[in-house]
Amino acid sequence: MAPKASFAQYAARPQAGVSATVAELRSVSKSFGDVLAAQDLNLGIARGEFLSFLGPSGCGKTTALRMLAGFEAPSSGEVLIDGQVVNALEPFRRPVNMVFQSYALFPHLTVADNIGYGLRQRRPRLPRQEIAEKVGRALEIVRLSGFDRRRIWEMSGGQQQRVALARAIVNEPKLLLLDEPLAALDRKLRKEMQIELQDLQRQLGITFVLVTHDQEEALSLSDRICVMRAGRIVQVGSPQELYDHPNSRYVADFVGTSNFFEGRVDAVEGGRARLVTASGLTLAGRASAGLAAGTTGCLSIRPEQIRMTRAPEPESQAVTVHNRIFLGEHTEYLVRHETLGNINVLTPRQAEQADRGFETGETAHLAWSDAAALVLKND
Repeated sequence: MAPKASFAQYAARPQAGVSATVAELRSVSKSFGDVLAAQDLNLGIARGEFLSFLGPSGCGKTTALRMLAGFEAPSSGEVLIDGQVVNALEPFRRPVNMVFQSYALFPHLTVADNIGYGLRQRRPRLPRQEIAEKVGRALEIVRLSGFDRRRIWEMSGGQQQRVALARAIVNEPKLLLLDEPLAALDRKLRKEMQIELQDLQRQLGITFVLVTHDQEEALSLSDRICVMRAGRIVQVGSPQELYDHPNSRYVADFVGTSNFFEGRVDAVEGGRARLVTASGLTLAGRASAGLAAGTTGCLSIRPEQIRMTRAPEPESQAVTVHNRIFLGEHTEYLVRHETLGNINVLTPRQAEQADRGFETGETAHLAWSDAAALVLKND
């Protein structure tokens, strides 16, 4: 039987046009029986970037990650790393490491033994001193120096997360894959670990690929976000691009929070669109790509882009305050419009301090600029 190829052998083959792309999915689909989990995925991942797959459960994001890792083989299409097709290459032969949601640490081993486990499996074997030095360096990077002899069950959740990261980076992978690694942590610790992940990625320069259903996590960590739905990629862009210029109602609703008002697109001209609601109310905003007059659509406006005042302004809408939630840095209001229905509004604390907040049952007036609103095609 011929020996199995290693990634080094793959990478040693002639490479045409190797660029800043470290990994790529080319027309990749994956089926599990009759279930199509991923369909026609086309995505290039740049060297040194932090990319997130974002979407609800069952959208195909974890399947995409597992195909990059080699745990799943695509039913069709090609997975490339450094310009080479690796569809048939086993996970342990790829320059890829993965941090699982459960961390998958060995409870019977010390911290150092967990981190060095992958190094000890290498062939030819690495000298013990070299393994110890690499483990020590990984511990320094994740700020766990001095914890090498601890048992895993003696570590907190955040510390276990760092051990899992250290075990992943000690092998110096080209891709570090993160499968919802912060899901088990409490909110405050998740915030701290998000900052640590960002710092770690910048320090090492390794390409990070994260799977998450948490929009806030994706927005705060990523250079680019790949939004998925029903096994397909629906939009890829920077957090700000996706937030300010979503290409569909689905993306606008999943990335951040938005208010949607449905109607008929009355006119599209000069990058602006006019929408007429069922009640005859005319609203205007930026026109999304491919929007055409005479079709149904919706106007999207973010809660923080809405001004709420006591005195009416030109083209403002009268509403009744239904609910008020104080959240520290801002106040969240739920107000009701006669025909538009419920509308969410976020008011910064500075505005609340300058002018007393609104009380439940009080009448208020809402206004926003056309530039802040976006008219989208209905999904």
